Amino acid sequence: MAVLLLGDIFPNFEAETTIGTINVHDFLGDRWGILFSHPADYTPVCTTELGRAAQLSEEFKKRAVKMIALSVNSVEDHQGWIKDIVAYNNEDPGYTLPYPIIADPKRDLALALGMLDPDTRGKDGMPLTARCVFIIGPDKRLKLSILYPATTGRNFDEILRVIDSLQLTAKKRVTTPVNWKPGEDVIVHPSVSEEGAKAFFPDGVCTKQLPSGKNYMRYTPQT
Repeated sequence: MAVLLLGDIFPNFEAETTIGTINVHDFLGDRWGILFSHPADYTPVCTTELGRAAQLSEEFKKRAVKMIALSVNSVEDHQGWIKDIVAYNNEDPGYTLPYPIIADPKRDLALALGMLDPDTRGKDGMPLTARCVFIIGPDKRLKLSILYPATTGRNFDEILRVIDSLQLTAKKRVTTPVNWKPGEDVIVHPSVSEEGAKAFFPDGVCTKQLPSGKNYMRYTPQT
């Protein structure tokens, strides 16, 4: 089983999906990507997650993020399950799910990507996938991974917030503090010198004074 570390090139593979066969790297192109796995089709928490992901698809699109889901069932099962997801979201029956779902009935991809939860098994006795989130940069490197147990649904609004931080900090020499939201002040990266901060951040830097006397809490407006 592969152990994917932040900064690793995300593995490329071909997979059968609800929109046909895709090559993951080709599918992502020069965009950011999110791959999110699900324990099984026709399960309640997964249905709520895929429904919420669909509702937020325009927000992912605004951020140039391509979405891919994965579940350990066949494409045929996925197509049937999509009808339930569409109905759960109160969409018209002709609504098209805005992202593909990978079919992984033999768990080959789930095993290769370290997604299996050995403590959660399906009716066939085989391990189900945990709720993994992989965020992949345009350079095809893994930028973030989150692992939830099958019993806990993910917060896709938080995932969008994380993507906002990743995209901002990839371009600017800043970091984002606890509970940061887009538009709020950010922190000057510790590697930036005092002189450098003046050059990089023309809107100014505000330093919070602390008992240590070390001027490391340096805030600047997000630009």
